[in-house]
Amino acid sequence: MITINNEIMQFLNDCEKELKEKFDEIDAIEFENQLKVLNAFNENRIQAHHFIGSSGYGHNDIGKEKISSVFASIYHTEDAFVSPLISCGTEAISQTLFGLLRPNDTMLCISGTPYDTLMNIIYGVEGKNVGSLKDYNINYAEVDLKDGDFDLESISKAINELNPKMIYIQRSRGYSLRNALSIAQIERAIKEVRKYTNAYVVVDNCYGEFTETKEPTDVGADLVVGSLLKNMGGGIAPTGGYMAGKSEMIELISYKFTSPALGVDTGSYEPGYKSFFEGVFVSPHVVANAKKLVALTSLAMNKLGYETVPSKDQTISDIVCCINFKDKDKLVKFTRAIQFTSAIDSDSVLEAGEMDGYADLIIMASGSFNQGSSIELSCDGPMREPYAGFLQGCLTYQHGKIGLMNAIKAIK
Repeated sequence: MITINNEIMQFLNDCEKELKEKFDEIDAIEFENQLKVLNAFNENRIQAHHFIGSSGYGHNDIGKEKISSVFASIYHTEDAFVSPLISCGTEAISQTLFGLLRPNDTMLCISGTPYDTLMNIIYGVEGKNVGSLKDYNINYAEVDLKDGDFDLESISKAINELNPKMIYIQRSRGYSLRNALSIAQIERAIKEVRKYTNAYVVVDNCYGEFTETKEPTDVGADLVVGSLLKNMGGGIAPTGGYMAGKSEMIELISYKFTSPALGVDTGSYEPGYKSFFEGVFVSPHVVANAKKLVALTSLAMNKLGYETVPSKDQTISDIVCCINFKDKDKLVKFTRAIQFTSAIDSDSVLEAGEMDGYADLIIMASGSFNQGSSIELSCDGPMREPYAGFLQGCLTYQHGKIGLMNAIKAIK
């Protein structure tokens, strides 16, 4: 049973008082995003029969068409492709890269080294031809961030030297200790990129959706990619991923997803689409809850002597708070406490283990209703120095606060 530690709870209550202005700002952003989503539903005239699924080839699947149209309206793009058959964000990104890039093309990532799970997609596996970008003779290069922001001078130099087909940006931090990239930063970078190239600008939008009032496609990105197990699913969508952007790009990606003979019109999902419509509808509120937990965690853990990202004064541009424990034992104890505070599998005792796509052992608390759903309260980190933990998500703010209380108790 979880019991309240009065001293820690009072400490968190005091932190909340300091965060009133920040919480009011989060509420204002939530309001604008909720209005945007509601208008997307109204604009596309969503009705109950759009929840019904399809079978076989999935031809004339009005639910699939309508959920994609809702996403296109939210992102202000020409088109979108939303599919329950996409298992996770990594798969959505993989489908995008292989849909848009051809042999001898170059992909230039301007936000530093991407998330761990993309390494096999880019470089493959030593001694095996697994079908990576490298295996298809697709070139990859990257430009590191400079003090947490885009290195515009190095980006322009790389573009002129490499003539890339795609400019790639990862909005969230992965397992690095930097803050997520803000919309303002992304806008400045894209304006610089456009001085030198008309290459595709693709943004991995995972963890960042609805954290601000604008999305990357509002400031010049050609395409955004993400997972419905994160922000856009609202903790309700059971699976899925999305791409939203220019019609020509969505068409090319759809050929990779099915086949060049079929494209986006083929593919069924018999269970239906109600959870996907409902998930995106509630997602602005769920994201706001998660952002409040980020703010509370950052302030509280910083007061306890830990380095946190984002800091109190930084823009919250994703749903993740990085806590630099610099201590293996504290990372394990903190993560186990989050698991114990979960609604599902709370009796599991976590151990670090191997996970597909990661070079290091990973410890991960994820007692979620949808397996691996990182919009639900979770915490994970690689078992390597400096032993940083990444706390993210929460369907309700109060659950997140209880989890944080329990985790602080575990490491004190």
